[in-house]
Amino acid sequence: MVSPTAVVSPTAVTSPTGAAGPTSAAPDRPDQPAATPREGLPHVFPVRAGKVAYHPTHSAYPGTDIFADCGEPVVAVTDGTIGEVSRRDRYKKSGPQGPYNGGLSVSVIGADGVRYYGSHLTEIAEGIDAGVRVRAGQRLGTVGRTGNANNVCHLHFGISPPCLGEDGWWIRRGVVWPAPYLDSWRKGGNREPAAEVTAWHRKHGCPSKPPTR
Repeated sequence: MVSPTAVVSPTAVTSPTGAAGPTSAAPDRPDQPAATPREGLPHVFPVRAGKVAYHPTHSAYPGTDIFADCGEPVVAVTDGTIGEVSRRDRYKKSGPQGPYNGGLSVSVIGADGVRYYGSHLTEIAEGIDAGVRVRAGQRLGTVGRTGNANNVCHLHFGISPPCLGEDGWWIRRGVVWPAPYLDSWRKGGNREPAAEVTAWHRKHGCPSKPPTR
């Protein structure tokens, strides 16, 4: 999972249905949040499936595994810009544990200043590249079992600050518990994680290495 650093050219906005919208300039860095994070944006559940389940906690850090059949759509939680994208599964059990655990993955840097990360995908949708603007509910890819998913179809979902490209996988995988927000979005609510993420970022900054266990 490589954090893009190149300057991105202006990109057309696409709607959840794929229709092109007005062209607007992309930020200087695709992992940079909006200059003025917005409140009141729509938030939707990240997996569009009739049969879905998730745990309120995770094994060793804040994150959530959302279980659904492989091939079910993974969608953008809110309006924003695509940040990191990994279209190749580089995970090996004999290799380093952590950097490539997510397999195929994608993150959205929301216009609310929050990064929403999903991994273990089967595929990334065409046109989902760093710097591309997306809308809440727009298809990003499909649920899969790449990386260290242990042959179980699910989406690993993490919420974190963007950290302007200085971070690593230990932040991207999640720093605040997603379940309260997922509970709201699944019921059609719009609970926003920006305040909690901002508080975490003020306290911890952008750690240069993963926490010790």
